[in-house]
Amino acid sequence: MSAPDERRPERRHETKNERQDAMNISTPVDDTSLSQALDQLLTSRWSCRAFRSESVPETTITEILRVAQKTASWNNTQPWQVDITSGAATKKFREALLAHIDAEGARGPHFAFPREYAGIYKDRRRECGFSLYEAVGVARGDKPAYARQTRRNFELFDAPHVAVISSEEALGTYGAVDCGAYVSNFVLAATAQGVATIAQGALANFADFIRDYFGWGENRNLVCGISFGYADMSHPANNFRTTRAPLDEVVRFVSD
Repeated sequence: MSAPDERRPERRHETKNERQDAMNISTPVDDTSLSQALDQLLTSRWSCRAFRSESVPETTITEILRVAQKTASWNNTQPWQVDITSGAATKKFREALLAHIDAEGARGPHFAFPREYAGIYKDRRRECGFSLYEAVGVARGDKPAYARQTRRNFELFDAPHVAVISSEEALGTYGAVDCGAYVSNFVLAATAQGVATIAQGALANFADFIRDYFGWGENRNLVCGISFGYADMSHPANNFRTTRAPLDEVVRFVSD
């Protein structure tokens, strides 16, 4: 009998319960309450643009991360890395980001922004923007007020926490797509915990600064940030909701 190859780690055998758990996970679920719960979460989630100052308990943040970690990914690569700030660290990051913006301005993203918004995509984007401006009392064409509202992105909307999402550079677009799925699950898991969120692609304007700030090295690319905390429902920015297109605008059934 040949000696075992010491270079290969010994495979741990699954227990009966672990095998059963895996079978249960892969078995289609016909419990309508789960479908209703997902529908309710998706309906309840919205982008918060004003937060209260109190921090989210660490146990709650950990639970959000635990659930989001179950996100599916290409070849199970799980490319997301998450840097989360709290308390003084959020204040320090916010101040450093604003100082950088004032001193040097935008340098651009690690993943290209859309080349253009045309047609229905431009219409949807304008609807979202004008709804926000109307909610906060910004008149159309008031460019200084537009700029002040844009700056709120980089003030992190006063959130007590920000999760900064990065992906391995070598994984390219597919790593970023997987991170997008992670972001979606993060914000849904947060909603289930009563925590408000806003995913912020705007931070990618300063991707190199943020990469250097968190000390990632050039092998990691910034995808986006997620500011989160408890919503300030007295703020007018939180008093509007975006709409969703009807299915016939986005789905085509092909049967032949």
